[in-house]
Amino acid sequence: MQKSITALLALALAGAGLLVLAQGDLQVKDTAPDRYVVQRGDTLWSIATKFLNDQWRWPEIWRMNEEQIRNPHNISPGDVLVLDRSVSPPQLRIGEAGGGLGAGVAGAVKLLPRIYTQPLTSEAIPAISPRAIEPFLTQPLIIEEGGLARAPRIIATEENRVNVGAGNVAYVSGFGDTDEPVWQIYRAGGPLVDPDNQRTLGFEAVFLGTARVTRSGEPATVHIVNSKKEISAGDRLIPAPPPTIPQYVPHAPSAAVSGRIIGLYDALATSVGGRDSIISINRGRRDGLELGHVLAVYRNVVIYDQKDYLKSRDRSPAIQLPPERYGLAFIFRTFDSVSYALVMESSRPVQGGDIVQNP
Repeated sequence: MQKSITALLALALAGAGLLVLAQGDLQVKDTAPDRYVVQRGDTLWSIATKFLNDQWRWPEIWRMNEEQIRNPHNISPGDVLVLDRSVSPPQLRIGEAGGGLGAGVAGAVKLLPRIYTQPLTSEAIPAISPRAIEPFLTQPLIIEEGGLARAPRIIATEENRVNVGAGNVAYVSGFGDTDEPVWQIYRAGGPLVDPDNQRTLGFEAVFLGTARVTRSGEPATVHIVNSKKEISAGDRLIPAPPPTIPQYVPHAPSAAVSGRIIGLYDALATSVGGRDSIISINRGRRDGLELGHVLAVYRNVVIYDQKDYLKSRDRSPAIQLPPERYGLAFIFRTFDSVSYALVMESSRPVQGGDIVQNP
């Protein structure tokens, strides 16, 4: 029989100042293990699938409040996670294994509610796979129209080639006195248009590659370290930010959020995506979105009255059905009016114009 967190308990937790999401009862899987040993390659999301039907509600089974969500548990490979069924509702804790990993699996476990606020160690498992989002933590870049106009510019390429790539040399004007060694190369892209009101929310700069300065001066010489697309004269450079992987825990927005998918990053407007696709959303920080928020993805369904269609051999007026939920998206980067999310689950193709809402 599935275990559930009741509404009465939710009210009690709210009184205690803990995070409570009005999402109904939290369902623990019938197949949930009593304990699980964390493995290398695990994520908070993948572990949650072993315990919960709604894995994005991971913080609730840990009894995490808002601050702890921003500074999650320090869970590392070898830790023993214990589903404590002696309390009502069940709670997930970190057990202390005696005598090594094997003993932790087979022996007695002491339950320790370890909450950490210091920076996570390199061993701590992430919320989602870093490989899925790492290339997108510094790109795409949302800019105002003309926002790249003052950035350093490639004025010539090795042997006057039209296009260059990894391993080639380019010449850049506009570095000035900066001593930044590594730069990202961008090209002005198209506008991000809100599907609801056709307002331009910003312009998406297209990431082309990375360059390292090998000789300063005017112009300076750069070596193209890697390239995602062909690079040419006129492309602009921006200092590369330090490579950091933020740590966050999946959780629902505390207030109602409703938006739409603008499109898929670095894809044609007619393209569709699926699981692990990167999507842009017409809601951002000013709308209350933050790193770690999980949104459900819906599609409006329109049908036609088949009876009238057969009689008239022409389409009758459309009938609007309730939106159908088909996926989940995890917010990993936010701007004022735009956010980027990783599609975590999808039972059908993801496309621009689809709806995102609280799960």
